[in-house]
Amino acid sequence: MKKHKNVVIFLIKFFATYFILFAIYAKYLQNSQQKEDTFKTASITTTVAEQTVYVLEFFGFHADYRQHKEELSVKLLIDNIYTARVIEGCNSISIIILFIAFIVAFAGSIKATIIFSILGSLFIYVINIFRIAFLTVMIFKYPNQQEFLHNLVFPAIIYGTVFLLWVLWVNKFSNYKK
Repeated sequence: MKKHKNVVIFLIKFFATYFILFAIYAKYLQNSQQKEDTFKTASITTTVAEQTVYVLEFFGFHADYRQHKEELSVKLLIDNIYTARVIEGCNSISIIILFIAFIVAFAGSIKATIIFSILGSLFIYVINIFRIAFLTVMIFKYPNQQEFLHNLVFPAIIYGTVFLLWVLWVNKFSNYKK
């Protein structure tokens, strides 16, 4: 019976954390995005695009970003060629919410849970910036591979990172470690 109790507690903690964080994020999006008359993405999405451009420029590319005028996205340009776009789902916040919900559900000490959640979230955010920059360059160089890059390589990087962080958390820091 204890085994089932642990599963139920895990699920309650996971979904409670997930829905609370998601509700806060949804409210933020509602207040920060603009879909009428002119499009304006949430500031976090624009910031991700801007930071991606910094990474691209660091590696020697002539890059820029612009708010898309016809949809809720930010265009990424290399050599003034519209190469990729950053939408709300690309800013890593949704995946960070999922990451934190798992960490809280598999909690360790309060201090470890808070520190790992913050550091893990920052790590995911930074990996995401580099992932978008990588994808943008690859699409620029190999436009015929866009579907493969976006649908397989792109998610594998971010979800692989999150999975490895979860494994590290459970095995080293959570109260469930062996």
